[in-house]
Amino acid sequence: MRFGGATKWALAGLLLVAMVPLLGERYYLDLTNQILIYALFALSLNILVGYCGNLSFGHAAFFAIGGYSCVILTTTYGIPLTISLVLSIVITAAAATAIGYVCVRLAAMHFAMLTLAFSMLVWSVAIKWTPVTGGDDGFVGAAIPALISTPVSFFYFALLVFSVALILLRVICTSTFGRAMIAIRENETRATFMGIDVRKVRLQAFVIAGSFAGLAGALLGLYNRGMYPESAFWTESGQVLIMVLLGGMHSFIGPVLGAAALYILETVINQYTEYWQIVLGVILLGVVLIAPQGLAGLISGFKRRKSRSGTGVEPE
Repeated sequence: MRFGGATKWALAGLLLVAMVPLLGERYYLDLTNQILIYALFALSLNILVGYCGNLSFGHAAFFAIGGYSCVILTTTYGIPLTISLVLSIVITAAAATAIGYVCVRLAAMHFAMLTLAFSMLVWSVAIKWTPVTGGDDGFVGAAIPALISTPVSFFYFALLVFSVALILLRVICTSTFGRAMIAIRENETRATFMGIDVRKVRLQAFVIAGSFAGLAGALLGLYNRGMYPESAFWTESGQVLIMVLLGGMHSFIGPVLGAAALYILETVINQYTEYWQIVLGVILLGVVLIAPQGLAGLISGFKRRKSRSGTGVEPE
């Protein structure tokens, strides 16, 4: 795999993140853990939105399925962590295959609304299936292996899982399959004439996105020592979609920037005002009107201007 500029920056960022425990503050560990989990969640959604061009309002369904599966397997059935993680991904992939088989038959807003409907169905199951999921109270008291029971050990575990997932997603997005997704996003009719099986590729992208969302949900369940039905609610899908838009949905690393920026902004602004949602609305307006390509687009534009000025060429 060829390492481009963005990949080198990502590796440098991971090295910096790995030094967070050296700060000696539990607060920074907790904040970074949440950013890693939601960055992975946002990266999974970007497979659908940024690469395949399919807007999903129900991605939280797979986030919740992965989380519930992992904590139930480790706690109720006493299955080892590694096997539980793998099984939670398999279960989420199976659910994504079944849901995606129905959803990919539609496009545009119909696709988006159908994903929302399935997400609310998963949320209803989490609420009503009390003997298994814990109902409104959620599944609490999850069994966590001693290996990742301390804040620092869980941090490095989450960082390792995130790093491996990041590499796998990068390989997928730069592969021939990734180019096929981009072709469908740009012009579905032309992609069909080029011999691309559009429905098959969209279904595969749906399953891949759902599987990585399930992995992120499993990390959240382990981090919280439990899982709650709010993780499947439509607001969770909206939040991760905002992260993708804020970071830049046509950029691979953009969703990571969006997740980090949103969490840090929310943490800082909540210290000064309780009207965080108003500030969020202003931020979204700014992104749509001023920087439609998100933070990644702003950084790329700055680098281009700097490169032009360094070569003596004035920007147009």
